[in-house]
Amino acid sequence: VDCSFSRGVCDWKQDADDDFDWNPADRDRGDGYYMAVPAFVGHKNDMGRLKLLLTDLKPKSSYCLIFSYRLAGEKVGKLRVFLANKKTAPVWEENKGKDEKWRTGKIEIFQGAETTNSVTFESERGKGKTGEIGVDNVILISGLCPED
Repeated sequence: VDCSFSRGVCDWKQDADDDFDWNPADRDRGDGYYMAVPAFVGHKNDMGRLKLLLTDLKPKSSYCLIFSYRLAGEKVGKLRVFLANKKTAPVWEENKGKDEKWRTGKIEIFQGAETTNSVTFESERGKGKTGEIGVDNVILISGLCPED
């Protein structure tokens, strides 16, 4: 599965029960879009969720979810990733950016008897008024995550 936001091939859904939506933003180089939540949207601790529906994942298989992310701005908030079959705790979380650079996140997904049918990116609004939380280039490959 290759889900960049420029092509729009994947089945992305905005959560109807959250506080705000993720929106497409232009890349600096002008080559497409990424999904972003500006720091000034909503109130402190408000949540925005963007869900990627996954279909046809084989049970008892391993997958690697690789994505680009950016937390730009002081006190911008938190970015979390949830898998559908592990609703209670995030499988990945980042709460501050060292700088404005894009970074790569990797998550191993092990399919047991229950298969994961969605991945949710959740943005939690921080105290800051500038910057944004961004996600791009979401890729799901079969097998274990490659070493850096």
